[in-house]
Amino acid sequence: MTDNKARRPQQVYTLVIEVGRKTGDGLPEGATGAALICYASGVDEAEAVRETVAILKQADLAPLDVTGYGTAAEREALGHDIDAEERALMGRALAENAVIVARMTPFFDKT
Repeated sequence: MTDNKARRPQQVYTLVIEVGRKTGDGLPEGATGAALICYASGVDEAEAVRETVAILKQADLAPLDVTGYGTAAEREALGHDIDAEERALMGRALAENAVIVARMTPFFDKT
């Protein structure tokens, strides 16, 4: 039996994931959590989010919230400036069908 269903192409989505603390998460001592900027491939943003959350959980992180910023084209339409380094990371995510964590910013209580 042949699958005649057309395959949708993979795209790369920019996601910001907020994580909380969990034993073994690798976050710096004293951090209350972190924000991660990720580039994730998927046929749609929902798939990119699901895959990213699953991978972060496997890495002993505790995802709390995900904000999607869309594809590079969608971001450019909103006026976002995307530099060469960011484009290279997006290209890598697409080529490897992967989730790339581009930046991790820990949160600290200011009390």
